[in-house]
Amino acid sequence: MNRYEALLILDIKGGDDAVKEAIERLEADFKKEGAKVESVQKMDRRHFSYVAHKVDSGYYVNFIFQGTPDTLAKLRVKLDLDAEVFRHSYQKLAKAAAAA
Repeated sequence: MNRYEALLILDIKGGDDAVKEAIERLEADFKKEGAKVESVQKMDRRHFSYVAHKVDSGYYVNFIFQGTPDTLAKLRVKLDLDAEVFRHSYQKLAKAAAAA
């Protein structure tokens, strides 16, 4: 299994409850596709430097997870179809250091 970092920008209208529900749903989607989620870093809503597709800000969430390349491909397709996910990008990480 490889380690990945997924940065998601969410386009969510509503308050903190809507954001929390969306993050929990996305974490469940990651697990459903076979990813082992190590951590979820909830950042904050940030304004974009320019308006893209009538969206001027988004809520940033960072997922660190383990999975196969096939798992990553399934997640990309699933998140492309998710209306609340405005943008997503992935980076392969180095293996986690073993605890001594």
